[in-house]
Amino acid sequence: MPNLEHPAYPADALLHLESLVPCRESQVSLLLSIFGERQQFSFPSIFIYGHTSSGKTYVMQTLLNTLQLPHVFVNCVEYFTSRLLLEEILIQLQSSSSETEQTSHVPCDTVNDFVRLYKQAVVSRGLQDQTLYIVLDRAEQLREMEANILPAFLRLQELTDSNVTVVLLSEIVWELFRPNVGCFDPLTLYFPDYSIGHLQKILSRNHPPEYTADFYAAYINILLGVFYMVCRDLKELRHLAALNFSKYCEPVVRGEANERDTRKLWKNIEPHLKKAMQTVYLREISSSQWERLQHDDGEPGQLKGLSAHTHMELPYYSKFLLIAAYLASYNPVRTDKRFFLKHHGKIRKTNFMKKHEKTSNHLLGPKPFPLDRLLAILYSIVDNRVAPTANIFSQITSLVTLQLLSMVGQNDQLEGPRYKCTVSLDFIRAIAR
Repeated sequence: MPNLEHPAYPADALLHLESLVPCRESQVSLLLSIFGERQQFSFPSIFIYGHTSSGKTYVMQTLLNTLQLPHVFVNCVEYFTSRLLLEEILIQLQSSSSETEQTSHVPCDTVNDFVRLYKQAVVSRGLQDQTLYIVLDRAEQLREMEANILPAFLRLQELTDSNVTVVLLSEIVWELFRPNVGCFDPLTLYFPDYSIGHLQKILSRNHPPEYTADFYAAYINILLGVFYMVCRDLKELRHLAALNFSKYCEPVVRGEANERDTRKLWKNIEPHLKKAMQTVYLREISSSQWERLQHDDGEPGQLKGLSAHTHMELPYYSKFLLIAAYLASYNPVRTDKRFFLKHHGKIRKTNFMKKHEKTSNHLLGPKPFPLDRLLAILYSIVDNRVAPTANIFSQITSLVTLQLLSMVGQNDQLEGPRYKCTVSLDFIRAIAR
């Protein structure tokens, strides 16, 4: 029995729509009930929010295109000023108004101009008797425009006295969106994240025709078992699935295993998935480079450009600051005198030190350190004399911004800031070279 039912739309179109939006049937059904029939007035404005890759943009585009509803779709990042945004909406309306040549471009500088030109475009398209949907993707950019743009879109149905619905798509909640001046609150709709079962169902639909659906579903299950805790982005998971599937199939292609030998297949793919963990979200290399790396069975560091962290270019003193921060995070305070002073005298090795030095500090994680200790280590490891200028302190702030250092607690004026080094030993070794 189909999940999507609406008397105003053909059953075959709804069935096709349901097949295109897996695991989002409840949201689509709610949107259809809000939209109503073509000639009915819909809600003036709808605010749809959710995390990245929760299907907001895809569902709206698929819904409007499949049911052939008149709409305008604009990305607010691409059209980042009010003039560009308003003109693009009018251009899309005019370009599909008829089969005749497009009319000459009319500049639109204000909301009043937009309302006037919008009415003319609606009449030319013959849309007076049905709802027109204006979808603004990445709508949080509207907050950077003039103060009257967002309230105008929320009341566009009232301003134009026409049947129009403005749909705002965003990754932030409406409470961070609401302007200071009074405005019409939209109808809010939340798109939750895909669960692991949803991701399994969606990704398994893309199985190659030469392999069975159960075989590809088992591969997706393995992939999600590795990446689900660190990556919920559907686009990234789909990319990873397509990139590593050939390596998963190698034992089957060579005849060393069949499709049911999941243990052998897992042992073959496990080291390659661990390599792929280093580039999740970064997309630092192309698919051809990644396939060549897998074919050569090389380490990730052997391919130039594989790790942006390993090959990150930093200013001269920032490198020494990062090395000093790593030493301060992983070396106890009591060892500073022994490591960084030339004439530290004789240090007795007590049983207390031996007892606590059995545990590796790398297993315990980085420890916070004050700013004065960081600068003291910096002065000892740099050959030439370094003056504590504003340039040095600004580079520390830049390292925090790059998330190579993290600030611990509040920046107390009495005790001073405390930091932690967040990079790995391999990263520090690469910088030290």
